[in-house]
Amino acid sequence: MNGQKTAREFTAQMSAREGFWRLYVVLLNTCERWPEHRFGHTVPTFTDRTDALSVLGFEPVPGAEWTWTEDRETPDNPASPVVLIAAIRVRSRSGVGV
Repeated sequence: MNGQKTAREFTAQMSAREGFWRLYVVLLNTCERWPEHRFGHTVPTFTDRTDALSVLGFEPVPGAEWTWTEDRETPDNPASPVVLIAAIRVRSRSGVGV
């Protein structure tokens, strides 16, 4: 290598709980607190999410797109309320983040 530090890649996820949206970066195999940003009740726009990632020291990996998954609050109960989870691959920004 030429001495440059390579940005590490992670998964950022966004979900709503009790009516509030939150964005967090998943840091596996660590005891560190996951970087998190809380939004209000309105679904955050693409720009809102990108700005929040930047504040946390991350940026989407080039070409990465948000994917949405549907889950249930109570996995074994088909009548359980739906939980939407969005995810995107991100990387730490140069000199910032993990």
